Amino acid sequence: MQWLMRLRVLWGTHKSCHAFHLAPRTLRFQSVSATGAPRWNDHDRPEKFNFASDVLDYWTQMEKEGKRGPNPALWWVNSQGNEVKWSFRELTDFTCRAANVFTQTCGLQQGDRLALILPRVPEWWLVAMGCIRTGIIFMPGTTQMKAKDILYRLKQSNAHSIVTTDALAPEVDSVASECPALKTKLLVSDHGREGWLDFRSLIQSASPDHTCIKSKTTDPMVIFFTSGTTGFPKMAKHSHGLSLRHSFPSSRKLLQLKASDVFWCLSDPGWILAVMGAVFEPWTAGSTVFIHHLPQFDPKVIVETLFKYPITQCIAAPSVYRMILQENFGSLRFPTLEHCTTGGEAMLPEEQEKWRQRTGLLVHQVYGQSETGLTCGTLRGSQVKPGSMGKAIPPFDVQVIDDEGNVLPPNTEGNLGIRIKPTKPIGLFMLYENDPVKTAKVECGDFYNTGDKVTIDEEGYIWFLGRDDDIINASGYRIGPAEVESALAEHPAVAESAVVSSPDPIRGQVVKAFIVLTPQFLSHDPDQLAKELQEHVKAVTAPYKYPRKVEFVPELPKTITGKIKRSELREKESSQMQRQ
Repeated sequence: MQWLMRLRVLWGTHKSCHAFHLAPRTLRFQSVSATGAPRWNDHDRPEKFNFASDVLDYWTQMEKEGKRGPNPALWWVNSQGNEVKWSFRELTDFTCRAANVFTQTCGLQQGDRLALILPRVPEWWLVAMGCIRTGIIFMPGTTQMKAKDILYRLKQSNAHSIVTTDALAPEVDSVASECPALKTKLLVSDHGREGWLDFRSLIQSASPDHTCIKSKTTDPMVIFFTSGTTGFPKMAKHSHGLSLRHSFPSSRKLLQLKASDVFWCLSDPGWILAVMGAVFEPWTAGSTVFIHHLPQFDPKVIVETLFKYPITQCIAAPSVYRMILQENFGSLRFPTLEHCTTGGEAMLPEEQEKWRQRTGLLVHQVYGQSETGLTCGTLRGSQVKPGSMGKAIPPFDVQVIDDEGNVLPPNTEGNLGIRIKPTKPIGLFMLYENDPVKTAKVECGDFYNTGDKVTIDEEGYIWFLGRDDDIINASGYRIGPAEVESALAEHPAVAESAVVSSPDPIRGQVVKAFIVLTPQFLSHDPDQLAKELQEHVKAVTAPYKYPRKVEFVPELPKTITGKIKRSELREKESSQMQRQ
């Protein structure tokens, strides 16, 4: 971290502020309730919008006029005691410099593609906002990718530039010759590398004078590569409308963030949740974006951070909450934490209840995809129905539909659909880049078909059953994996489980559970324990759902976002059955 000291003046870096240790509530930042970012109505469709000029620079102006408190816009820390605090004024300065680096030094133009593959470092935010200022389409990616993954993304997108670290630079160099569109490579590192431009040095010497493009709301802004659990990742292209939607009143009601809030999004920066949760959502409200470098998810570090810093809200995948609950922490009553949100996969009701018992806080679920952004959620202050993903968030009209796009009545299993006709709502993806066939495939009548199986109750709460491919059809009974996994989670022997279909000559399919045991049950007789778990499921849910097959495993296969790879487990099960 030599650059922290070398660029101290430019970057405004500090060593850890020990005044925030075990931060009491009295240290929460001053509230400026009268100030708010520009607002639109849920169904407004302004011709032009750019998050950098319309939101980031708005808060910069509020700071200049003394209408926003002294809390930073970005607050970054790591486990070595280093700390970066930037105001909105500094962010405007630095992101304008980044914009000039891209256009003047790299020769990039509006519509060009830039691959952004960085860990949780401050430069990630400079690159993303610099791209938005210039109309360069940025494409986030996780640093867990290998050469093959990087090659696929660079070639499929015709990327003109890439920004990454020295850890991944060799992987990029090994495939760069196969990417003729790739013209510039920018390195974020304390060390130089032949053939790469030094991003930090370029930022330091670049001019802070830059005029933001006047982008149309419908102009492309970002491409997300889908998680690829059922095939090669697709490129979901979004317009500037994705960022505009966070200014709509219904979106503001979800978390009800204020300028005084300190918001921590723990998502990997390669995914859409990070772009929404660590950029658009908090900065629309003028809140502080809190970031811990967190090279690996360490429950101890996460808990220590929640005690040490005045974090008021956080959002993380269910696996993060699960990891914390599985550790033997003495206290989880965090002094300033007021609201918790989860997304990315379904959180089991039992896990929500355990978190409430340990922390005193309810976990509010949200649902979305790389294609949709925030689709539904449980609004802060509204009733939490454990296991539910909450209600639809306007302007999305969310319905349960059949395979022809017909709307189904409440409490009927079907596909989660978002109405796209007569008008596609702001915030929904434009298309799958270079793939009109798959784009057309997800259009179902007047709806975009998410491919997720759900039900909606009479009050509009949505309940996730599983991906379309995950639903198990056993003797005519349709069984969602989440139902069985929820039942298993109530047993103390189960740390984690994944439920999939297993081929059966009589029933067609039967339920199989892959189970990771808690430490105290590892020495139990496996046959006896399997029977005990089967009887347990029969006792707590409809008996036809019980797993006729049980396999104990040391861990479950997961994507780099932490989602269970059920397709891999299904393939494994099918192969085993064929060999028998």
